[in-house]
Amino acid sequence: MPKKKRVRKIYVLDTSVILHDHNSINNFDEHDIGIPITVLEELDNFKRGNDSKNFEAREFIRLIDRLSHDHTLQEWIPLEGKNKGRFKVVMGHEGLKINAEKIFQDRKADHRILNSVLFLKQEEPDAEAVLVTKDINLRLKGKALDIDSQDYQTGKIDVDGLYKGKEIIEDLDSDFIRRLYTDGSIEDGGIIKKQINNHYYILRNGKSSSLAFFNGESKLLERVDKNYTYGVKPRNAEQTFAMHALMNSEIRLVTLQGVAGTGKTLLALASALEQHKQYKQIILARPIVPLSNRDIGFLPGDANEKINPYMEPLWDNLKFIMDQFKESEKKHKMIKQMQDDKKIIITPLAYIRGRSLANSFFIIDEAQNLTPHEVKTIVSRAGENSKIVFTGDINQIDTPYLDEKSNGLSYIIDRLKGNQLFAHVTLEKGERSELANLANELL
Repeated sequence: MPKKKRVRKIYVLDTSVILHDHNSINNFDEHDIGIPITVLEELDNFKRGNDSKNFEAREFIRLIDRLSHDHTLQEWIPLEGKNKGRFKVVMGHEGLKINAEKIFQDRKADHRILNSVLFLKQEEPDAEAVLVTKDINLRLKGKALDIDSQDYQTGKIDVDGLYKGKEIIEDLDSDFIRRLYTDGSIEDGGIIKKQINNHYYILRNGKSSSLAFFNGESKLLERVDKNYTYGVKPRNAEQTFAMHALMNSEIRLVTLQGVAGTGKTLLALASALEQHKQYKQIILARPIVPLSNRDIGFLPGDANEKINPYMEPLWDNLKFIMDQFKESEKKHKMIKQMQDDKKIIITPLAYIRGRSLANSFFIIDEAQNLTPHEVKTIVSRAGENSKIVFTGDINQIDTPYLDEKSNGLSYIIDRLKGNQLFAHVTLEKGERSELANLANELL
């Protein structure tokens, strides 16, 4: 039976794809790539700045410049590598039988990009033109015009199988649990099917249970105890695991994933304060996601007044810990002094770009709003004697071009599981209040 001939495809990339991954042009096997001239125009607006999207825009522009050599961008230019396709810039929209600008009665950039796909469909009838965009609404508009419209799938994580960092083992021999409790550590005795560095276990036999941690270096199960940490005590097994990872000096990178109210940021901050003598500085940061995708420049006030609303949740956690102690107590005074001495810093993530994070306990809140590239950049900044903690909820994405499968938090959890320097815990039980738990369950 003769082989079915593969249909030539032309993947037309939206600006959102390039801002997500400047190397996306090389990830479509032997197929061709169309770049609407509108995309180049939009990238020109993004090339200045220090955000990840600015970096991606600049790198893509440099890549296109290098690949084009002495070619004009209106001709098909070979991509680098074996069995790779070609690319070109799509300029014209003339003579369209279906015109997105007329149909949607708007000359906005999205509609010009749709017209580029429609133009290729008309001009290249032997090929299948496919729109690739991370903009859900643009995909829907494309489908309304009978355009094959797809998300950019490279780097997507299977969130259904995303590593949770913990598991429950039932019906264990009671003597095994007793020995772990009394000895503090024990060989696993074959109860662990797959040994994973820094993995946590709830071991049960009827009413008796114990919490354990697998030490990849010693190959032993170690008992995990609940301990007060700077006025904060874990309220459940997951929080106990999280606190253990945060307090373990051998673990340099921790991720905590969970819904609002599970205590992610509070546990991280309390652990940092408990270890303040080991680090010169405690830094709490979070990415600023503008309200309704509007730049914060429209907000009244100076720079600090503009960003304060975004930082309030972090200040709330610090205040909660301070409120565990009377103003006359040593720990309350020490936190205040650390603030005055700039040893505790709460700041937007953008303000620390380019800095080396040596000798710091660095907490990044709302990490689900970071791209994989941003997460990699942060980790690469880690200097000697630094610990980095990412906290967030992969189901609460506030940026338009990320989702639970493509954000930086999911990426790092998936890629680093089992690494001896890394530990992860998914927190599932809310401890903020019964009302908050109800919201997480029902709303």
